[in-house]
Amino acid sequence: MRAVVVERFGEPADVVTVAQRPEPLCGAGMVRVRMLLSPINPSDLMTVRGIYGRRPDLPFTPGYEGVGIVEEARGVLAWVRRLRGKRVAVLNGIGGNWAEQVVVPSRQVVPLPAHLSDQQGATFFVNPASAIVMTRYVFKVPRGQWLLQTAAGSALGRMVIRLGVREGFRTINLVRRRAQVEELKRLGADEVLVLGEDDIPTRVRNLTGSRGGVTYAIDCVGGEMGSQAVACLGRGGRLLLYGTLSNEPIRFDPRVLMVGGKKIEGFWLSEWVRTQSPLAMLSLFKRIESLMRDGVIDTEVGTVYELDQIAQAAREAEKPARGGKVLLRITSR
Repeated sequence: MRAVVVERFGEPADVVTVAQRPEPLCGAGMVRVRMLLSPINPSDLMTVRGIYGRRPDLPFTPGYEGVGIVEEARGVLAWVRRLRGKRVAVLNGIGGNWAEQVVVPSRQVVPLPAHLSDQQGATFFVNPASAIVMTRYVFKVPRGQWLLQTAAGSALGRMVIRLGVREGFRTINLVRRRAQVEELKRLGADEVLVLGEDDIPTRVRNLTGSRGGVTYAIDCVGGEMGSQAVACLGRGGRLLLYGTLSNEPIRFDPRVLMVGGKKIEGFWLSEWVRTQSPLAMLSLFKRIESLMRDGVIDTEVGTVYELDQIAQAAREAEKPARGGKVLLRITSR
């Protein structure tokens, strides 16, 4: 079978290749999936660089999510055997989805309804689950309250904006380009502020009035944008850090946290999932499916590249304002 292979860490476009690999064997309780599509997420590219939260042994095949067809299902339970032939979202916490065939535990695939396209199925979990879990499960942002987020023009950022409209919380959205302001407001953003142009902490204090800042904030950038998010916290404010896109540290005066009971916390979806029961995960999958059907957390898709174009696809995935999520077409139906 063909698979993307990384033999050394480095810039993705320089180190990803396509090679023939042995077809994986399917053991008890496992399923073998023929992959159709897989997105190129920031977590995939950080893993290729060797700077993600987990550093795989070399050589390895990237790809944490995607969609495919179950070709083999082995297990004593009838529901596992019934997976054969079904189209599923593949949640692969150790990577490996950028291959024509992948074997994962049966609990890591989610059968998809017919109304979801292959493209939405490929992006079923990482961004949708992160957006839902942070805002509705961890923070439980009340109706009418403000949530501040960085990288608001990203796929996940747009989901958070639409979730705010749906669930009744208001969003303050930090971006780098003025051109994104009106676009995100049309999507439902309550306020959009531009790094380097707006006095962000002052604007946030004016918006939040007596609270003196936001109670809820999420940041996936770090660096100057993440530092601005810290400066926007009000009394009792909490900031969830869920990414490091800038690869730069957040800088702030420690006294910012000493006054007002403010907190900065880390969030990693994989670790959150490990603490959840199967029933809780099933409930989350149903919620994702429903919100996708309603267009609240669907993913805007950009260019779809063939597997042999992986280097070109990796370059495209890192371009700003690229116009949607980059996907890899691994096999055809």
